[in-house]
Amino acid sequence: MAALFDQYPSPLVDLRDVTSAYLEPLLHEETEEWRTELDWDYRPSADLVRRFVDMRALTGFTLPGEKEAAGYGYYVCEEGKGLIGGLYLGRRYRTIEHENTLLTAILDAMWRTPGTRRVEAQLMMLSSPLDRSVPYPRWFRPFPRKFFEASLDTIRSLPPREPKVAIAPWSEGRQEDAARLIAAAYAGHIDSHINDQYRSASGARRFLTNIVQYPGCGTFFAPAACVAAPATGRGLYGVCLTSMVAHDVGHITQVCVAPAFRGTGLGYELLRRSLLALADHGCRTVSLTVTTSNASAIQLYERMGFVTRRDFAAYVWDMK
Repeated sequence: MAALFDQYPSPLVDLRDVTSAYLEPLLHEETEEWRTELDWDYRPSADLVRRFVDMRALTGFTLPGEKEAAGYGYYVCEEGKGLIGGLYLGRRYRTIEHENTLLTAILDAMWRTPGTRRVEAQLMMLSSPLDRSVPYPRWFRPFPRKFFEASLDTIRSLPPREPKVAIAPWSEGRQEDAARLIAAAYAGHIDSHINDQYRSASGARRFLTNIVQYPGCGTFFAPAACVAAPATGRGLYGVCLTSMVAHDVGHITQVCVAPAFRGTGLGYELLRRSLLALADHGCRTVSLTVTTSNASAIQLYERMGFVTRRDFAAYVWDMK
């Protein structure tokens, strides 16, 4: 790792040395781009950035522009893994070179954190996400993904399926069962290579905590979430979780079924019921993300009316 520098390049400034006021024009532009490009209200996430920057608690870097911040990126490291929480360049300054300047500094900072050997990132506003140079290509692997969107006007025309198990509303008491289900459903799945939290029940538990408590995937919306459960005993056969990403836009944060129930129509029916609940709540559209190589899931979503709104990528740097 001799190529890793001991200090970040001189053009960059530590995020702990700036204020949210300095980032304000950039955060405003980022919020507008999320709204126009994805129908996503980014304000709660931007407010968290402001809060932690002013607390001097957000680790990352900003790239200065002529009179304002040209871009910024931040990260967290925990339990041997680094996560790039966000990276954004203003349109005026957006080049692969500028993006890679921030990426390199962030990766170097995480590699210097003791024990870190893996970095994950899903950066929706990165330019040329599927065909670009990246820092440290020796350890790099991209996973093309799709941001899907469907109009809820047509959801009521989807025919119901009658699964042989009961479907019930989500409740907090289901979280432990859902964690075990996710770990079982994603064993060997492509998405477990993208997000290593899917590889164990403890990791899935942290994943669920993040989507329920934090705004990265919108505000968790329990009334549209549902589970498939046995009539007696514990455990789950399937789950569909939802959030609100704008006042009239829903998002599917997770849908999965146990391996024994694949191909039975259970995933379809869970998703259909969540979409109906979002429509009843007043949503006009709903979105979800899917890995491009997951052909069976894409076929299901397209059959239910989803279309691609944006192609992006999940990135993994793994030094193992």
